[in-house]
Amino acid sequence: MPEILPPIVTQLFVSGLAIDLALAAILLEFLVLCWLGKSGTLATRAITLLLALGPGACLMLALRAALTESSLIWVAFFLTLSLPLHLMDLARRKI
Repeated sequence: MPEILPPIVTQLFVSGLAIDLALAAILLEFLVLCWLGKSGTLATRAITLLLALGPGACLMLALRAALTESSLIWVAFFLTLSLPLHLMDLARRKI
């Protein structure tokens, strides 16, 4: 079967670097939104953003653990951690 992606792209995912870059972008987004936000205190904005961005970051960490062939315990840990964060975010939004 022919290679669909160039080897460098494959290596980005196999090494987990693609996920690291996405997580770095999420961290940058968190910091900028905390800094520039106008509603509430810094602590309130940080908690709100952690609850909003945390579940997605946990899912990315689970994907990274799976791609880099880490122990399945890490995959399960990050998947499990994403659920309560997501539920807390929904409760905060009163959905």
